[in-house]
Amino acid sequence: MAFEVRPERKPQGRKALVREREEYFRLMDQGVSSREACRMVGINPRTGKRWRNGRRATAHNKAKPPVSRPGEQTGPTRYLRQDERIHIADRLREGASLRVIAGELGRSPSTISREIRRNRSHVRGDQWAYRPHAAQSRADARRPRPKPGKIGQNPELRDYIQRHLGKRWSPEQICQQLRRDFPGRPEMHVTHETIYQALYVQGRGELRRELARALRTGRAMRRPRRQAQQRQPRMARPMVMISERPAEVADRAIPGHWEGDLIIGKNNGSAIGTLVERSTRYITLLHLPMGRAPELVRDALADAVASLPQHLKRSLTWDQGTEMHLHHEFTITTDIPVYFCDPASPWQRGSNENTNGLLRQYFPKGTDLSVHTRGDLEAVAAELNSRPRKTLGWETPAERLAKLLTPAS
Repeated sequence: MAFEVRPERKPQGRKALVREREEYFRLMDQGVSSREACRMVGINPRTGKRWRNGRRATAHNKAKPPVSRPGEQTGPTRYLRQDERIHIADRLREGASLRVIAGELGRSPSTISREIRRNRSHVRGDQWAYRPHAAQSRADARRPRPKPGKIGQNPELRDYIQRHLGKRWSPEQICQQLRRDFPGRPEMHVTHETIYQALYVQGRGELRRELARALRTGRAMRRPRRQAQQRQPRMARPMVMISERPAEVADRAIPGHWEGDLIIGKNNGSAIGTLVERSTRYITLLHLPMGRAPELVRDALADAVASLPQHLKRSLTWDQGTEMHLHHEFTITTDIPVYFCDPASPWQRGSNENTNGLLRQYFPKGTDLSVHTRGDLEAVAAELNSRPRKTLGWETPAERLAKLLTPAS
């Protein structure tokens, strides 16, 4: 039944204007301005404003909060609330920037920008206005789930995707090709995530399940990776962090503490291992012609330290690279504990980082490191170990190491 303005305009007293309030907010949700909605309902514009924004305390009246509407949320939520949309509209009229508005609401600037772009109302031509109640109505209409999928509603799009999946194209390749083949038809544009969901989400039936075998992984089910308990551990055994390393390592007074890392070749396809003794700066290079798999790095490290005397085998500090996945096996074989640096903290292996920079003169970035033989690596290490170092009082690393080996021999 259509709304009718009350013929008698007597004050309602304690009786609330229930029908007027419902009609007022219904009109606001449709994008009608507040003043026009008040005229159509038959109330004073100040009444509509008080319903929306509440009332401040004055000398004669108590403060009143805004009228709560059914289903309205008041606490912090993932989605914008109506009071936040009202705040956006008020601040836009005042000329505030999107970043300022986002800071006031505790939201991301991109959230505010996306909200205005999605839910603004076109006035005439290219002109638009942001009306919060209409924006709230549009957002509420889009929120209910489940929704019919875009692929399932468009047979042409579905056939195109299935045809290219049959050719073993990846979903990302397909979505980019759709934009090239149908530049003026947004209904034929999807993201690769839409294609994955059409394959993986049960009950949609938008794409044939057997097409999942054409994906690179060949899996018919998505494997979640966001939850920490579902991720593959980086190391086979728990890491011992650098914070637990003995204090004697820091001052470099006691020899036998080493730092290690890999330098990587072209396209991550080759590597050379580097070891630096912290006290003498002596360098040892690991030959890894078959790659940098954990078992290969473990064996190369064990061979490199096998000939050292016991007093030069105290500890090894490494970054958190997966090549040290089998660090516990290296420790069992050599009796050398391994300590791991904190993430993104290369300065905790300063000597090794400096050495890697020197090695790049011999092994430039973007080159294939697998072409170098063991003899090549030994020649480079010998050349660097015979350079006098200012930090060693102009002695060479080889001379310092010889002094340490002479008593032991």
